[in-house]
Amino acid sequence: MTPLLVAVLILAVAFDYVNGFHDTANAIATSVATRALRPAHAILMAAAFNFIGAFAGTAVAKTIGTGLVDEATTTQVVVAAALVGAIAWNLITWRLGIPSSSSHALIGGLLGATLVAAGVASIKVAGFLEKVVLPLVSSPVIGFVLAFVLMVALFWIFRGADRRPLARRFRRLQLLSAGFMAFSHGSNDAQKTMGVITLALFAAGVIPTVDVPTWVILLAATAMSLGTAAGGWRIMATMGHRVVELEPIHGFAAETTAATVIITAAHLGMPVSTTHVISSAIMGVGTSKGAHGVRWGVARGILVAWVVTIPAAGLVGALAWFVLTALGVH
Repeated sequence: MTPLLVAVLILAVAFDYVNGFHDTANAIATSVATRALRPAHAILMAAAFNFIGAFAGTAVAKTIGTGLVDEATTTQVVVAAALVGAIAWNLITWRLGIPSSSSHALIGGLLGATLVAAGVASIKVAGFLEKVVLPLVSSPVIGFVLAFVLMVALFWIFRGADRRPLARRFRRLQLLSAGFMAFSHGSNDAQKTMGVITLALFAAGVIPTVDVPTWVILLAATAMSLGTAAGGWRIMATMGHRVVELEPIHGFAAETTAATVIITAAHLGMPVSTTHVISSAIMGVGTSKGAHGVRWGVARGILVAWVVTIPAAGLVGALAWFVLTALGVH
């Protein structure tokens, strides 16, 4: 392997690690907020199920590797710049406690670097619209609606139940829903790093086709699970407390809904944002209490982050490409 390829692999592992601790809140914030799990136990469980989920398939990895940009025009410098853009945006939003999308940060970085390196013709517009834009818009809406419907159904089913025994029951059920959420997160998010590593290996001529090697799956799964184990307390506070006041029944409904949407998208090869889906599901269960059930000021800030993530990471990715090129990296 060339020094540049080694550097790209290190950047990819760093992104996957940052993705892990940036998105820890996606899998466990609701369980910690409702006291279904202690934070340390929740993080260990999330790390384990993230690792297992990474082996669930490679459809999303193939979308990242071949569905968004022309792999024939992709160079190792483009991949390196894309990763720099994604990592920078992730760290900025993590520092500010904003639950933005690591997935869309990576996609934005890749598109931005590719655009300045190879031009508009190298962007697969149809693939971008079908695999990114459509899920970007539809998955949060589906998560919101399904979570709201499930929450209303649960309230109707258990309308005569005593509140305290019901809370204890759903705290136990959250062990399952939180594990399901962590597994689905691994099944979708870890594949994005697999895809970009595979793209770099193909660009370097190490592999003949853009098919994910087994060692890449293992590397991505390990990096993400280690990052998850490091925790993500800033974002967890936003997801678990600031948007909606959650009870165990709400946490169960939000996690179950979000995990179902995410794992379905992974099967279809759609790199959806786990952050977007769980955030919208939390808003959906909160809305079941009435309009006052969601702190819409906080939710508005999250929505703004959703909109700006791809262009912001794309801008950083483009700038990183110019800097690397100016430094003579090739």
